[in-house]
Order: sequence, then C-alpha cells, then structure tokens
Amino acid sequence: MKLLRVGPVGAERPAVLDQDGILRDLSGLVADVDGALLADDCALSRVRAAVEAGSLPVLDPEGLRTGAPLGRIGKIVGIGLNYFGHAAEIGAEPPAEPILFLKAADTVVGPDDTVLIPRGSVKTDWEAELGVVIGSTARYLESAEEGLAHVAGYVLVNDVSEREFQIERGGTWDKGKNCETFTPVGPWLATADEIPDPQALGVRLWVNGELRQDGTTADQIFPVGEVVHYLSRFMTLHPGDVVITGTPGGVAMGRPEPKPYLRAGDVVELEIDGLGRQRQEFKDA
Repeated sequence: MKLLRVGPVGAERPAVLDQDGILRDLSGLVADVDGALLADDCALSRVRAAVEAGSLPVLDPEGLRTGAPLGRIGKIVGIGLNYFGHAAEIGAEPPAEPILFLKAADTVVGPDDTVLIPRGSVKTDWEAELGVVIGSTARYLESAEEGLAHVAGYVLVNDVSEREFQIERGGTWDKGKNCETFTPVGPWLATADEIPDPQALGVRLWVNGELRQDGTTADQIFPVGEVVHYLSRFMTLHPGDVVITGTPGGVAMGRPEPKPYLRAGDVVELEIDGLGRQRQEFKDA
C-alpha cells in the first residue's frame, strides 16, 4: 500500500493511493498513519481490504497539500557516509561501522513544502535518501534478516544538511542536520511488500532542473537489514521511528570549487523508484 497524510499543516488526514492511483480517504477507518497503525496487523488488514473493495471515499487532490506520510515520529536516526560513491567523492575512507547521527522529528515537513536556508548559512546541501520506517520494536536483533523483518515500509527523504555547521563548527554533526524544515519526507509511505528489494532502487535528484544525483541503493556500504540490525545493538527502535540510510554521490560538498551550495530561490526535486517525487523551493529563514 501507499499510505499518505494530506491537508493543512497540523491537520493532516490519513489517506491511501489505491491500485489505480486514486487518492482515497482513510480517516473513517484509522486515526492516523503512525507507529500505532504500522504495528497493528489487524488494522492494516482492514485498510487493505477496504482499498481492495474500493469502498473508501475519493479525495480530490487538486489544491490538496501532501504532508509527511508518517505522524508522531519518535526519532530519526541518520546513517552517514553509507554509499561508496559518496565516500569517494569527498575523499573519505568507507567506514568500518555505520556512522550515526540523530535528527529531531520537528525538522520534518511535507515533500513539497518550502525549505528554509538557515541564517548565516553558506553551505546548505541536498541529500536524496531512502528512509526506513520501523514497524515493530527492534531490540538486540541477531541478523540482517531480522532487521528487514522489522521494517514496516519505506519513504523518500531529503536529508538537507548545512556543511559548515556540520563539519567546521566542531562538536557534532547534529548542528548541521537539525535546522527547521531540514527533513522533507514523502509523498507516501510504501509498505514493505511494495519494495521487494530495498537494495535495487534508483535514487535521483535535480537542482534547478540539472541532474545532480543519479545513484542506486545497491551502492550502499551497509544495506538496510544490516543497518537496522546494527542500530538495535545501541538503541531500541520503536514503531514509527525512521532510519535515513545515507545518500549517493552527487552532493554539493563533493563538487569542485566553487561548490554549488543552495541559495534562496533554488528548486530541488528528487525521487526514488517506487517512492514518488518531491519538489522544494528554498527560501531564506
């Protein structure tokens, strides 16, 4: 299934795209698309049955905002330098273990919402990423196969990053990852059955119509199942948590000088196979 949340900021309603691409209202059946729903197999089965029966009300998408497809996110865990191509473009050795950072849930916005360039920023960068949504509590898992079994679905994420804040200001990557609006998510959450192989997805991103990233999740250093398995050794992952799994080569930081960091007025578009497309206009905060 392709699960969505649509409507004004703070008042999104749950929705679904049916097999014919028709947007349908889920608000009469479930309260929201969140960790509670993803952990409830019975509720998900009722949604599937209603979608297959064609009994859900149709929503007119014209003028209807698409919000982030997951509500009440618990935590967002980022994996840094997780593509061989990205490590190579910035001159870094592939890490021996996954590099972790955290993003606050309040950085999440919808897939087409405005993204704000922080005050004083000169190195705001783009990162198209595969987001993994946890569907059942993951704690001390024993294998990558168990890791995959705890995945409820997948989302498209732009892990917007401010490189000066992240790298040059000392302390922690988190300073460059947690500015407001820095995590556009969506348009939909594809349940795991929609993505049979998360290591076979094309990842593309354009800036002002120019293709900047054109990679594949096959280039990941640590695949999805291994990432979830690894994280479960250091923290408990709960239903509704999101893991963003790194970006392929093609970011501004990896380009020759002068590096084409984002400025107000720039438009970024990105997509991953099976996970839809985003479009953001960047403006000054």
